[in-house]
Amino acid sequence: MYESFYGLSDKPFSLLPDADFMFLSSRHRRAVNLLEYGILTQAGFMVITGDVGAGKTTVIRRYLKNVGSDVSVGVITNSSASFGRLLGWVAMAFELSKGEKDEVALYNAFTDFLVSQYALGKRTVLIIDEAQNLKVEMLEELRMLSNINNEKDQLLQIVLVGQPELLEKLNRPELRQFVQRISVHCHLDPLIPSETAAYIRHRLKVVGGVPELFDDTACAAVHYFTGGVPRLINLLCDQAMVYGFSEDLKHINYEMVIAVVADRNQAGLSAFRGLMKDWTGASLKREFKGILSQIKGMKESEGVV
Repeated sequence: MYESFYGLSDKPFSLLPDADFMFLSSRHRRAVNLLEYGILTQAGFMVITGDVGAGKTTVIRRYLKNVGSDVSVGVITNSSASFGRLLGWVAMAFELSKGEKDEVALYNAFTDFLVSQYALGKRTVLIIDEAQNLKVEMLEELRMLSNINNEKDQLLQIVLVGQPELLEKLNRPELRQFVQRISVHCHLDPLIPSETAAYIRHRLKVVGGVPELFDDTACAAVHYFTGGVPRLINLLCDQAMVYGFSEDLKHINYEMVIAVVADRNQAGLSAFRGLMKDWTGASLKREFKGILSQIKGMKESEGVV
C-alpha cells in the first residue's frame, strides 16, 4: 500500500518472522551464537526463552536458513498439551512414516533413523517451538529420547523454544534430571532504546528505504509504547507508515506514532502501553525525553549526526 510512496521494495515491518530482516541485538546475537555452539558441541538440550514477540522464532529461522547439509533438522511448531504421545509428532517432524506402528515399533524406527544419520556423518536436531505448552510427561519423554546415544556421541539434540512459562515448568522438582541436561540457555530480553532505533532503521534499509524515515523522536515514541518488543515495534511502525502515507508525509514523526496508539486505545484493541490521563502531545514528548537522549547518545558514539 505505502511501499511505492516511500520507495520501498517490500513491507519493512511484517509481523511474520523473516530471517532476512533479523536485527542482531546483543542478546539476539548471543542466542544465535549459543545455539550454533550448542549444536556444534553436541549439547543434548538447548533452551531459548523470551516473552511473546521477543524474536525467538526469528532466531530459529535464522539458524534454519543457514543450516548445513551435515545436519538433519525436524521442527515441531505450535506444540500443544493436547498432542497426546509426543513420539508420533517427533517422527512426523523428520518425515518418518507413522503408519500403523505401535509405540514400540515407532521408537525402534526412530532409533534406526538416528543411527542411519549418524552413520552418514550427520547430526540430528529436533526443534520444538512454543515448548511452554508441553506437559511434564512430554518433557520426560524427550529426556528419554535423548538417552539414545552410542556412549561417545549424542545422536539426538533438542532445542526447546518458549515463553517464560517454560522456565517455570522446568523448575519443577520432578524435572530436575531434565534440567541437569540443559547445556545452553539464552533468554531474549526486549530491546533497549538505542537498539529500537537501530532495529527500525535496519529493517527500512533492508527494503531500500531511507533509514531516517522515522526521526529520533518517532523512534523514542515507538520504544515508549512498545517497551522494545520487536513484534510490537513492527505493528506500531507499520501502522504509523499507513497513517503517514494517508497524510502524504515523507517522514514519520512522533505525532503519527501517538495517533496510532490513541486510535487503538480508543477502539479497545491496543497491545501498546496506555496513554496517560489528560495526555497531550507535549506531555508525551516530555515522557520520551530520557529515551530520546539514549538514542541520540548512541548516534553520537557512532559518529552519526
